Amino acid sequence: MLDLSSFPDENSNRFIAVLNGKIETGRLYNALGHMAAGLVAQVGDVDSLCFLQYRDKEEGIHPSISHYPFIVLKADNSNKIRKVRGELLQRNIPFTDFTDTMIVGTSAEQIKATSEKSEQDLEYFGICMFGDTCELKEFTGKFSLFK
Repeated sequence: MLDLSSFPDENSNRFIAVLNGKIETGRLYNALGHMAAGLVAQVGDVDSLCFLQYRDKEEGIHPSISHYPFIVLKADNSNKIRKVRGELLQRNIPFTDFTDTMIVGTSAEQIKATSEKSEQDLEYFGICMFGDTCELKEFTGKFSLFK
């Protein structure tokens, strides 16, 4: 049996995704997948994410589930996500975001489309972050759970 007493408090840190409620659900799932994968690269120190290996009764492994919660919140629009992004930049908290320019054509076309659009004109589908629970709640606490 795994001794979880050696792990940090599971509520000390968390993943949070804030998704734009105006975007079609399938596109949001796609964006969330891209952001979650990219966030691991942004954090860099995979050990700090406390990924666990779960084992079932037959010793089958269910790998790489984070010890920390992953909370998905809903924003009313892109501008609310833009404000969260500003807070994350100011506080130097690792994050990834996903915009409307990231759904057109190939990766090269998406990079080009993004480079040709002002940040203020980007429509944010979502933003994903990892950090200290109390600090993240300071600027994400006003959002409701995505249902």
